[in-house]
Amino acid sequence: MKLAYDFHIHSCLSPCGDNDMTPNNIAGMAFLNGLQAIALADHNTCRNCTALKKAAKQYGIIVLYGMELTTMEEVHVLCLFPDEESATKWDSFVYSKLNKIKNNPHIFGEQILLDETDVEIGREENLLINATNISFDDVFAPVEALGGIAIPAHVDKNANSLIANLGFVPPDATFTVAELKNLSNSGQLLANHPYFKKCGLISNSDAHYLTDINDAKNFIEVEELTSHSILKALKNLR
Repeated sequence: MKLAYDFHIHSCLSPCGDNDMTPNNIAGMAFLNGLQAIALADHNTCRNCTALKKAAKQYGIIVLYGMELTTMEEVHVLCLFPDEESATKWDSFVYSKLNKIKNNPHIFGEQILLDETDVEIGREENLLINATNISFDDVFAPVEALGGIAIPAHVDKNANSLIANLGFVPPDATFTVAELKNLSNSGQLLANHPYFKKCGLISNSDAHYLTDINDAKNFIEVEELTSHSILKALKNLR
């Protein structure tokens, strides 16, 4: 069966995410847009994912636990997990590797933790958009070991992407899926970087505002309506 998806959405926990990006607002907009599966991918954190999962239950929307990791090379990598346990382990590891600089909300934006009813339960004091001390090459194996998948994010963008920051695909790269902001850029990407010819390509909104969340325009074929089945489909995508 086909599912309409958007696996790269930011909440108000990301400093660049609008404060209206609350679990219930995101779930409601996803439902109105006809999406069946979504993922929260805040910068270097998974801590609003459980609230979104609970908020989306009323709409029958499947929620993957996600994160947009910033590597030491400042390459963004979309990390997706099937459940809270695996995401929490990854979240703790990443936070231990985050370069700790206090956030200035007047400059970068607020970083708000919410529950499933959109009630504030805390704020993150350290700036989440900083780079971590995790190299690009060292992301993929530990994410896979936790049952997840790591996907180079928006590789067609001219900032914070594998191609923009490194200029090439590492010769020992192992990733099998890549994210594009716009799938129409795939022809140029494949021509310039043949490695991507053996990859599955997906496209997400990278939404920071409610109006940016995708409508039902991208689909993935799955065997069952579960997070594990979605991750299996992504891993087998070619």
